Amino acid sequence: SVTIPASPFMQKLGSGTGVNVYLMKRSPRGLSRSPWAVKKIVSKQKSSQQSIYQERLNEEAKILKNLQHPNIVGYRAFTEASDGSMCLAMEYGGEKSLNNLIDLRSENRLGPFPAATIFKVALHMARGLKYLHNDKKLLHGDIKSSNVVIKGDFEAIKICDVGMSLPLDENMTVSEPDMYYVGTEPWKPKEALQDDGVITDKADIFAFGLTLWEMMTLAVPHIYLSDTLDDCSDEDSFEDFDEEAYYAALGTRPALNMDELDSSYQYVIDLFSVCTSEDPKKRPSAACIVEALEATMSQE
Repeated sequence: SVTIPASPFMQKLGSGTGVNVYLMKRSPRGLSRSPWAVKKIVSKQKSSQQSIYQERLNEEAKILKNLQHPNIVGYRAFTEASDGSMCLAMEYGGEKSLNNLIDLRSENRLGPFPAATIFKVALHMARGLKYLHNDKKLLHGDIKSSNVVIKGDFEAIKICDVGMSLPLDENMTVSEPDMYYVGTEPWKPKEALQDDGVITDKADIFAFGLTLWEMMTLAVPHIYLSDTLDDCSDEDSFEDFDEEAYYAALGTRPALNMDELDSSYQYVIDLFSVCTSEDPKKRPSAACIVEALEATMSQE
């Protein structure tokens, strides 16, 4: 059996809606073992909220248990911690999320990630999505930079947080009537913003395209704040936020600053463009993306 320590004894790696993720170092009887990432429900919240998040964690554990792929964070255990809370223990996929690395790069004003790094992230993410869509008939449902974990200098790239995933039918469509695409607003495709929109595997592809955009712009899709705000307080920046323009832009392809991107970026720009087509039928499948990227690699 696995004993998970109480939260204060573990290093916090990050947090999500209603949950915190901790690093659990495991060295029983002096053996050196690989650490785990442990997802726990935040205890300081209303009991009604807590039970919703607990149910989500149960679902995520059930889904994750059936997944095994080098580009998807692996399941390790679902167990009770010493403080009585249920915890999902997962493979420790890496020190930082892709979103953390984007923020760091932005703070240090380093400009876009190198094209080769974006290409590598695209290939590894596409392999993970191909496995989810084709082998497991699952839509991830919340692809974005904060749900990609990175080990070291992009030595390993893994998709995490399958808690929002939805079953796909034989036509790669979410057809169960009580299943809804939740996602995260700035990454939502057009069809997820329409009442009668049909959700398919291509919803993940749109969000995947925007994740590549994040690596080229170091920004959040559709959230345009002027550069002069660096010296202002957060309150000022919120006043400058154009809510109307933001809602109008959701589900569309955001612009790139082409001055920052030389010819080495052409391939990833083309990939981003086709993946963020407003018409889902014009977006490639994950399998097609993997095939195209692997073919490009073999030519080099």
